[in-house]
Amino acid sequence: MFRLFRYLKPYRWTVAAVLVLVLLQSLAELYLPTLMADIVDYGVVKKDIPYIWKIGGFMLLVTLGGALVAVTASYLSSKASAGFGRIVRAKVFSHVERFSLQEFDRLSTSSLITRTTNDINQVQQVLMMMLRLMVMAPMMCIGGIIMAVSKDPTLSLVLIAILPILGGAIFLIAGRGIPYFKVMQKKLDRLNLVLREALTGIRVIRSFNRIEHEKRRFDEANLDLTNTAVKVNQIMAFMWPVMMLIINFSSIAIIWFGGMRIEGGHIQVGDLMAFIQYAMQIMFSLMMLSMMFVMVPRASASAVRINEVLSTAPAIEDQGGRTAAKQDVRGLVEFDNVTFSYPGAEKPALTGITFTARPGEVTAIIGGTGSGKSTLLSLIPRFYDADEGSVRVGGADVRDQDQEYLRSRLGLVPQKAVLFTGTIADNIRFGKEDATDEEVRMAAEIAQATEFVSGMPDGFASVIAQGGTNVSGGQKQRLSIARAIVRRPDIYLFDDSFSALDFKTDAKLRAALRQVTADATVLIVAQRVSTVIDADRILVLDEGTIVGSGTHRELLAENAVYREIVESQLTEEEIA
Repeated sequence: MFRLFRYLKPYRWTVAAVLVLVLLQSLAELYLPTLMADIVDYGVVKKDIPYIWKIGGFMLLVTLGGALVAVTASYLSSKASAGFGRIVRAKVFSHVERFSLQEFDRLSTSSLITRTTNDINQVQQVLMMMLRLMVMAPMMCIGGIIMAVSKDPTLSLVLIAILPILGGAIFLIAGRGIPYFKVMQKKLDRLNLVLREALTGIRVIRSFNRIEHEKRRFDEANLDLTNTAVKVNQIMAFMWPVMMLIINFSSIAIIWFGGMRIEGGHIQVGDLMAFIQYAMQIMFSLMMLSMMFVMVPRASASAVRINEVLSTAPAIEDQGGRTAAKQDVRGLVEFDNVTFSYPGAEKPALTGITFTARPGEVTAIIGGTGSGKSTLLSLIPRFYDADEGSVRVGGADVRDQDQEYLRSRLGLVPQKAVLFTGTIADNIRFGKEDATDEEVRMAAEIAQATEFVSGMPDGFASVIAQGGTNVSGGQKQRLSIARAIVRRPDIYLFDDSFSALDFKTDAKLRAALRQVTADATVLIVAQRVSTVIDADRILVLDEGTIVGSGTHRELLAENAVYREIVESQLTEEEIA
């Protein structure tokens, strides 16, 4: 957890001020029992009313001063901890933004959300408590012991007997409860995962009448977390009554032996009263530390999870920020004997892939489910790096190009259309931030989206709901295509982006695209033969290898895999 505290550097003077203020607060609280002892011994016993008023007034000033520094310390500690949380959240978010898909696959989206919110919040709360309690408690404990000994060293032997018992009780109880906190965070991850799946997949769940099944999944995850939380709270619940029992017995012992010391003339009544208060301050400081024992282990578990994210180096990083500034052909895409395997996979997803896609040509990729079509496309924007061989864009290996520079020349339409909260125009401008209204309208027109956009109440200013739930699948795909078109890239990557379109809209969209992409390189991954039939070249993938390359007519005559795909979708008359 202390590794994270390096992000407190901008608030180092605030933290220093908090420590000074807490020290002053502790001194004020330690001084009050002595003043009270003086009032009893020299004012009450001697019936010196002016002395009582004088010391009593001074006690009020000390109390007011202590209250003022306490409030200021609370304000500054809250400010420092909130600022720390803001900085760490920003660091985690910006670091996660650099992750490749491999890191997302390993850490999972639901876990990253938990780490960025709940885990950072846990550390933030403990930091605020540490600035106050973890500094104040040792000061009060040590100061209380010094002041108690100064009042009566002999009576302090009672504390020497009691403090080890109290410390041992705290250690035993906290030692049993601490391991459960790390388990709780993992179970919270699981609960978030189930909840996220249930909310994002609500349409599928309802359509298959799986609501009860999802309720059971959520109840199991929720109950699992609840049982763990109850168990750890049951263990920690022993701490308070055990400590109160020890404190009350210690009070009885101090009064008993203190009475004997008064009877022997060794101390005065005021000193005994002060001693009891110092003993209480020592005990309660240990109780404050025990509260930290409850919070710190959970925060430590959270800090480990946050540090795991921050210490995870992205598998794909820029090599010195190099770019392919001098290119032979803009938009040229080359695969040279490329082999790629997903981490932990038994066999490669792609093997020996070699082909060239040139500007002005449409290269289509077709094959059965799991043949590696989408994987092949994901190597071009460098979502993953090839294990063997090289992927070149514009004559330069993608691994030698700055990722931002490389992706600025690509227009990707993913297999799953993703829209963001905002207007239709905002979603299209996601491809080009400074696009004019005319460019947005033209991109939507080419993508065959203007018809349904104009039918919406506010046109391009119509708001898209989270996840695009207020538009259909085909409409989402057309807006995704418009988003790629508006940036006018050198290379267009369509990953099964026409699957939700009817045949008429598909044909019109591809016809409109030909004019826009005349000078660009176009790669289309598709399941439907009708989408790729007019491509300049079709690559046929089967189990991660290219088993055919050519035009529709050539492959139909020569390639058995392609012909099988065609015959499964088209009639004999359509094939002819």
